Amino acid sequence: VQLQASGGGLVQAGGSLRLSCAVSGSTFSRYALGWFRQAPGKEREFVGSISVNGESTYYSDSVKGRFTISRDNAKNSVYLQMNSLKPEDTAVYYCAARKNTDSIYPYWGQGTLVTVSS
Repeated sequence: VQLQASGGGLVQAGGSLRLSCAVSGSTFSRYALGWFRQAPGKEREFVGSISVNGESTYYSDSVKGRFTISRDNAKNSVYLQMNSLKPEDTAVYYCAARKNTDSIYPYWGQGTLVTVSS
């Protein structure tokens, strides 16, 4: 399974960005998908996830109410809509995939940098 994240960039605080992650190499609809981020000097942290059928989403407390995850099984893609961005959202954002039988995310994309200026 290969994942390619895109859509990062520089945005002012309060602005919005939409990240995309294209998935290839396997049956997309069999995978739950997650977004993670790693800020400079910090450990990677969970941002949110979406279930195989797209009916369930989960978010970290730090982004709940501001970020939304969605998936398009026809396009083999998952998205992260980020609104009301804050400087502390600055990080490299990664998408990841796992099957329901996996307890961890074995498949990762290369990351895309989001920089939020104050």
